[in-house]
Amino acid sequence: MSVPVYYDGQTQQFHLQAGQCSYVMQLYKGAYLVHRYFGRSLSNVSINQPLITVDRAFSPNPDPADEHFSLDTVPLEYPVFGSSDFRLPAIEAEFDDGSSILDLRYVRHRILPGKPQLIGLPATYVEREEEAQTVEIDLQDAPTGLVVTLRYTAFAHHGVIARSVSVANHGVQNIRLKRVLSAVCDFPSESYHLIHLPGAHAREREMSIIPVGRTAQFLESRRGASSHQQNPFFALATPFTTEDYGDVFAFSLVYSGNFLMGVDTEQFGTVRAMAGINPFGFGWLLRPSETFHAPEALLGYSQQGLGAMSRDFHRLFRKRLVRGAFRDQVRPVLINNWEATYFHFDQDTLLELGQSASLLGIELFVLDDGWFGHRDDDRSSLGDWKVDIRKLPEGLSALEKALREQNMQFGIWVEPEMVSPDSELYRTHPDWCLHVGERTRSTGRHQLVLDFSRSDVCEAILDQLTRLLQSAPIRYVKWDMNRHMTEVGSKGWPIDQQREIGHRYILGLYYVLEELTRRFPAVLFESCSGGGGRFDPGMLYYMPQVWTSDNTDAIGRLSIQFGTSLLYPSITMGAHVSAVPNHQVGRITPVDTRGLVAMMGNLGYEMDVRQLTDLDREKVSAQILLYKEIRQLVLFGDLYRLRHPHTQRDAAWMYVSEDRDEAFVTYVRILAVANSPMDRLILRGLEPQTEYHAKLLVYDVSYEIPDSMLDVTARGDELMAVGLMIPHLHGDFRACAWKIVSQPVS
Repeated sequence: MSVPVYYDGQTQQFHLQAGQCSYVMQLYKGAYLVHRYFGRSLSNVSINQPLITVDRAFSPNPDPADEHFSLDTVPLEYPVFGSSDFRLPAIEAEFDDGSSILDLRYVRHRILPGKPQLIGLPATYVEREEEAQTVEIDLQDAPTGLVVTLRYTAFAHHGVIARSVSVANHGVQNIRLKRVLSAVCDFPSESYHLIHLPGAHAREREMSIIPVGRTAQFLESRRGASSHQQNPFFALATPFTTEDYGDVFAFSLVYSGNFLMGVDTEQFGTVRAMAGINPFGFGWLLRPSETFHAPEALLGYSQQGLGAMSRDFHRLFRKRLVRGAFRDQVRPVLINNWEATYFHFDQDTLLELGQSASLLGIELFVLDDGWFGHRDDDRSSLGDWKVDIRKLPEGLSALEKALREQNMQFGIWVEPEMVSPDSELYRTHPDWCLHVGERTRSTGRHQLVLDFSRSDVCEAILDQLTRLLQSAPIRYVKWDMNRHMTEVGSKGWPIDQQREIGHRYILGLYYVLEELTRRFPAVLFESCSGGGGRFDPGMLYYMPQVWTSDNTDAIGRLSIQFGTSLLYPSITMGAHVSAVPNHQVGRITPVDTRGLVAMMGNLGYEMDVRQLTDLDREKVSAQILLYKEIRQLVLFGDLYRLRHPHTQRDAAWMYVSEDRDEAFVTYVRILAVANSPMDRLILRGLEPQTEYHAKLLVYDVSYEIPDSMLDVTARGDELMAVGLMIPHLHGDFRACAWKIVSQPVS
């Protein structure tokens, strides 16, 4: 089969082939779109074996002539409730007569080259039509005129299927949508483990693996953002799956608001996986001739474990989700003044900090919270994006010019989705925040959430930010969001559309980001929400990197960054070296370790570098120089996770260039052990017959290292079987690294 999407008219089967995986659907009785297969690539265009139906007790039959057929037992591609399927549906709608019954039947399909753009929403894309094919399948509920269009895109070079859904009202009555999921996929067995990324603020995306049980297991956000607590991602893996072995089915939602993902295992042991907007608090009034578009879901498959799954998503996100000038560019090493000064600074302090940073080789200075309004703490001024002349009497332009003379680019922090009750914006427009009538307006961090569901609010914020970014040559923006949504209501919408506000907020946010990045293509935008509280594919479509966590402790960051890397590439992760004792957990960690852990993403510093000792200043300067040598490899290479930090003993990972000619390996000993064994680190991803030179770069050991460990020459197969000897690291929280380059075989 030479095309990614094939339709066999004789068997009425759709076969999508994405990379090394196949996805097969079939029209049953010419009317019902059923799921047949998802997994490793099949060579035939159709599955020869017929779909077997079995008569089950308490499973009604929608076709009286076929007592073996029930929607309760058939794996539907887009199931509904009320017409014999008792499992959770993909869509729920309410009609004027009060009913919620749907019966979706096949009408037509279209096979299109490439991948159509998703209206008003972020999504993966192609640059050439031959990269993918798309099939659109229309299903209709004939009595009401509701039409669901399912879109499936198969990427030729990625084991990923992109799915999206639109719902159109071709009838004459209003329809109230209560649930519109983006993807549903039925699996024939419950013999899987559920992998997901739970967490909390400063403890985001810590990987969890649990068996799939005979019940519903859902991950969700009800906070208005994708959240620190869960990430819009999960995977189903066969038991005993490792980084290198096992079948993995991954689900990722390209969305930044409330989501629902997970599995529902029913009485016969089949598993229904699903992903989409959270029905909790959701509703949408669909008038005649209107269409609702649901966000995109990505379904990935790997037969070579979690590592291959991650690398496939990394490549897809790097090349066909992230956009703009910075997609293919290395990112500057930055310093952020937050943990160095917090709110207490003036221009002289910032320039002193910038001068010290520049001498270390740092390339970008980021001015964090406190530069605007009269903001000396977190109680005021959000919404008033004008320079505080007490702190910066000559304004941002003069500060930027002075930093540029120190060979530093200039960036700035903003939190445009929020407003302080103590602000000129709130005093002028008290109805511009999310609120419900005269009810109490809850505050978090002394702030309220602006109502981005309203176009007038979005345009006002766009105008503010446009003037700000035109006021000085700002090269970087850290876009923060430090409060989740409560009292989700809007004065800008009628009573019967108040359940739309959460989703309309996200659509408004996407509109603002689309317009802002279009106006300022030379600005590098970084997303932040109390760190990693909105680290999702939807935000990456507009902002190519994310502040991974407010937790800057190197050891705490290991599990955060490892979990994040399960789906997201290194180039999307902001990672900083901070002072010790660490401001979040109080841990004291060597500067070598802090640097190597931060080199897992976009390297930055969040400390008062003026206070470094001479020795630490030398080490920081050396690690910045090293990072500049390897950042192309780190940001664009393939990641191999070698040892997971959840062991609480050690962690290791490596990056390998696309041509396999070079690699960078990092090892972190978390807790020291007396009389520990002489251990070896087994590498991955190298060319077996290529000869490599591995040089040990950073170490802090309790004995003299022999030359045979400092410089190792070996073929790839030896390094991936025998491995590298790990030096005896003395004490807790110690690290070392190797730089590996290929060399001609002697």
